Amino acid sequence: MYDASDLFGLGESEIDELPFGLISVDPSGTILQYNSYESRLARLSKERVIGRNFFRDVAPCTAVQEFQGRFERFAAEPGDGAESFDFVFPFAFGTQHVNITFLRTAKSDEIRILVNRYDEP
Repeated sequence: MYDASDLFGLGESEIDELPFGLISVDPSGTILQYNSYESRLARLSKERVIGRNFFRDVAPCTAVQEFQGRFERFAAEPGDGAESFDFVFPFAFGTQHVNITFLRTAKSDEIRILVNRYDEP
């Protein structure tokens, strides 16, 4: 498994090679990076999501206390940190059970959202 410092130091091509979804957002939820794994499984192109708000425009099913509420509390904390929880994405093409991990480092304002699927479509 990767630790936060590993994931914050990767280039775009390295992010695309990860065996799990990685979404990099700013503290307001605007998507800065979106890796190929996540693009394939969510069936959303990078071009369609980069620069858009994750909670409002891309994954409105996450605009709930269980996800966005946790994210907002996590984003408000300073320094290095991580938080994990299970979540269910109710996609039109099938439900996906995932483990979500939020990562932050004191060296960056960006927050990494890691998406590890329990079952792939």
